[in-house]
Amino acid sequence: MFKRRRALIALQVALANCVSAAATAESYDLGRTPTSAAIAAWDIAIGPLGAELPTGHGTAEAGADLFAQKCAMCHGATGREGPDPVLAGGQNTLATDKPIRTIGSYWPYATTIFDYVRRAMPLQAPGSLRPDEVYALTAYLLYANGIIEHATIIDGASLPQVLMPNRHGFVVAPRD
Repeated sequence: MFKRRRALIALQVALANCVSAAATAESYDLGRTPTSAAIAAWDIAIGPLGAELPTGHGTAEAGADLFAQKCAMCHGATGREGPDPVLAGGQNTLATDKPIRTIGSYWPYATTIFDYVRRAMPLQAPGSLRPDEVYALTAYLLYANGIIEHATIIDGASLPQVLMPNRHGFVVAPRD
């Protein structure tokens, strides 16, 4: 018992010395403190409520043309063919042996479509789409999944109001 206590005390002293050494470590003058403008340029996340959505709008009709030009080479003519991830279809498959996780079957928020497309697409030029193009592609993907009508105008006000089929299919994890 006494040996364990002494070993534990020695370990605590060693850890305290490591923390003290790390606090007084040399600076290597790498990097710099980011400016407010630099932080703002990277602060582009769109939350479920859509408060961060930019000005702009789009329709499925405009989005279909963009999809054919910028997306079909990877996702197929309708978003169902691949070779990359299938984007449309898959409704009512999540509880089966072979679930198909698509925008329409799995994603809980429509704003996530806008966020992801704006950040990561098209694959060869991520972040290159203008807000109107992202809204149009989002509208097309929602239409392709049977979630909105063809003529629905998607913008910063209407997008967060779209009720995705799997909106309530997730359990919110507690954050401590």
